Amino acid sequence: MKPMARLGVGIGWRPEIAEAVERLEGLDWVEVVAENVCPGHLPESLLRLRERGVRVVPHGVSLGIGGADRPDAGKLAALGERAVALGAPLVTEHIAFVRTSSPALEAGHLLPVPRTRDALDVLCENVRIAQDALPVPLALENIAALVSWPGEELTEGQFLTELVERTGVRLLVDVANLHTNRVNRGEDPAAVLDSIPLEALAYVHVAGGVERDGVWHDTHAHPVPPVVLDVLTGLRERVDPPGVLLERDDDFPEEEELAGELERIRAVVAGAAGPVRPGAPVTVAVRAQAPGPVAEAVRTRVGLGQAALLSALVAGTPVPEGFDRQRVRIQSRALAAKRASVVERLAPELPGILGGPEAYRTAFLAYARRRPMTGGYRRDALDFAEHLLIRDLPEDPAARRRLTAWWRERAGARPPRRIVRWARALAGRGGR
Repeated sequence: MKPMARLGVGIGWRPEIAEAVERLEGLDWVEVVAENVCPGHLPESLLRLRERGVRVVPHGVSLGIGGADRPDAGKLAALGERAVALGAPLVTEHIAFVRTSSPALEAGHLLPVPRTRDALDVLCENVRIAQDALPVPLALENIAALVSWPGEELTEGQFLTELVERTGVRLLVDVANLHTNRVNRGEDPAAVLDSIPLEALAYVHVAGGVERDGVWHDTHAHPVPPVVLDVLTGLRERVDPPGVLLERDDDFPEEEELAGELERIRAVVAGAAGPVRPGAPVTVAVRAQAPGPVAEAVRTRVGLGQAALLSALVAGTPVPEGFDRQRVRIQSRALAAKRASVVERLAPELPGILGGPEAYRTAFLAYARRRPMTGGYRRDALDFAEHLLIRDLPEDPAARRRLTAWWRERAGARPPRRIVRWARALAGRGGR
């Protein structure tokens, strides 16, 4: 495996902090959520950073490469287009599934892949498909999880090591996620770091979170705690990482606080720069000849398990046997809360129409309890509005008229025929 290009210390670029990111001193590179940029209309801030020599890496969140289905060719093409447009040295994604096709359900979140032989076979084939389609190398990130799959056959270290050996894919190690899984699933970060092929390391994520009632929530909206920096120190003692990146996705602090967090990360990377002690002796294949295709029966088994879990999380079906029911309920509430927050950001008019943030959130969570997302967050906003209007909500006629107008403006040129009839009838009744 060829050595990874040096990236240095960077930060996740977000529109809310674009100006602050441009002013950060000593910034080597940035990472951008791939789905949030358009290759033909890159943000001016990113263009200015590139002109200064700051590298930009696209980080995908929607591919679902750990799902039972083969990767979507359109999503792979879009990820590759962004890599080319940004002049990126690589692209990254997550070892996770985000949707199922039968039934058609969307999590709107990264969910853990079962560490079984079946799931590993599917993941390896999906990775090889992605590698063949992408114009630059691919690196995959370990995710944070609230739930553990029953009947797992491999440890995290074994799963990641075999994935690298069989595909040659690089690893994006998130040390905050290692800490999250220590709290939520009892996994020792040091044991994981000792057992994975760190020579395959592309770069490292560092982020903040918060613990509530014994559960660690990987929020990306809190300062990086000392315990996560300790995990970063442990990783640095084992390997000199090609790059380290600070992630912040919400509740953005002042520019000085971001700069301070980057300085603490730099101090850890520099302060642990003594002799690097070797990790586990792992031989990484450059990509041997690909084995035969995964049997459809294997994909079906993996798909059935993922569908059962996702359905319990977003559609209110019974929790599959062997899962911690309390943890599944916590994850289910977290997914609904995330849906509410994302839809509010995409459709900020809705809280005003519905009587304020609290009224909006109460109505959305009631809707989300039995109505899974099937077509992304923008479609979810429209489905939520339709759900209310069909039920003659909100009760205030003026608010209902405003919601009708909002829905009509965004539903597209050819909404479902039954909704057209209903909207016309509603307008004819003066909103009632």
